[in-house]
Amino acid sequence: MQVKINILFVINPISGGKAKSTIPTLIDRYLDKEKFNANFRLTEYIGHATEIVEEAINKNFDIIVAAGGDGTINEVATKVLEHKKIMGIIPLGSGNGLSRFLNIPQRNLKEAILVINNLKTDKIDSATFNNKSFFNLAGLGFDAHLSSAFSKDKKRGLAGYVKLSLKEVFSYNDEIYNLNIDGVEYVRKAFAVTIANSSQYGNDVYISPNASVKDGLLDVCIIKPFSIIKLPILSYVMLKGTAEKSDMIEIIKGKNIRITRQKDGPVHVDGEPLKMGKEIEIAVNPLSLEVIVP
Repeated sequence: MQVKINILFVINPISGGKAKSTIPTLIDRYLDKEKFNANFRLTEYIGHATEIVEEAINKNFDIIVAAGGDGTINEVATKVLEHKKIMGIIPLGSGNGLSRFLNIPQRNLKEAILVINNLKTDKIDSATFNNKSFFNLAGLGFDAHLSSAFSKDKKRGLAGYVKLSLKEVFSYNDEIYNLNIDGVEYVRKAFAVTIANSSQYGNDVYISPNASVKDGLLDVCIIKPFSIIKLPILSYVMLKGTAEKSDMIEIIKGKNIRITRQKDGPVHVDGEPLKMGKEIEIAVNPLSLEVIVP
C-alpha cells in the first residue's frame, strides 16, 4: 500500500483582489487522494503564511503549496527553503510573476492542481535582499514607492494598480544609486532599480526577458530617467519583452550586489513593501528551492 504524502495548501483568501472560497472545493475534487493527505489553511494577515508553514513543518508536512500571489509565495518559500521541503504553487495573485516564469497554468486552476499530482520538481535560485529572501523580483525607486502606496490602497487587483501608478508617476523624483556588482563600481541616476531573479513583474510585463531562475545570476535592471511623454514607450518595451534592446533600461548581471542610495526609504521584496536603510546587500543562492513544476 502506498504511503500518502502530507500536503498543506496555504491559501490567501484575498490575493488578486478576489474572494477564493471555491479553492478548497476545487483542490478536493482534482487532487490525487491516493497520493496525498491534504490539509488547508487560510491566511488572515501579512506574515501569517510564514507562521502556518513553520507549524506545518513541525507536524511532518513534506509539501507546502502557496495558493496566492507573489507575496504569499514569498512567505511560504522562505520557510520551505529554510527547512529544505518542497513547494507547490497555485497562482491566485493579480500578477503571478514567478509562476508565469515557471509555466504553471494561470487561468485554469484545475490544470494547476493536476501539475501538483504529477509531482515533478525542479530546483531554482533564490536570493537575499538585506537577508530577506526573494524569489522573483526585489527593488528600489519607483516600483518600491508604488508598492508602498498600493499597500495602503483598499482596492487590490490590476486595475487599481495601473490607476495608482499613473497618478504617482507624475510626482516621482529620480534618485542617485551607487552600485557594486561583483566588485565593479557604477554610479547611476535612475527612475527604478529592479533586481530580477525571474523575467517579469507579472501579467507578462517583462523587466528582464532573458533572466532565469536557474542560471545562478541576478539581473540588475536600471530604468533610466525619462520624460513623461516616453512612458508609453517604456510600457511598450516591457509588454513586448524587448528591455535588453531598449536605451531606456540598462541590465547588468551579477551574483553579489551592493546598492547605496542617498537616504532610507521604501523597497519591495516580491512586491511586498518594506522600509530599509541606505545600503542594501543582495546575493544569489543558486538552485536552493525545490518547486513542483509542469
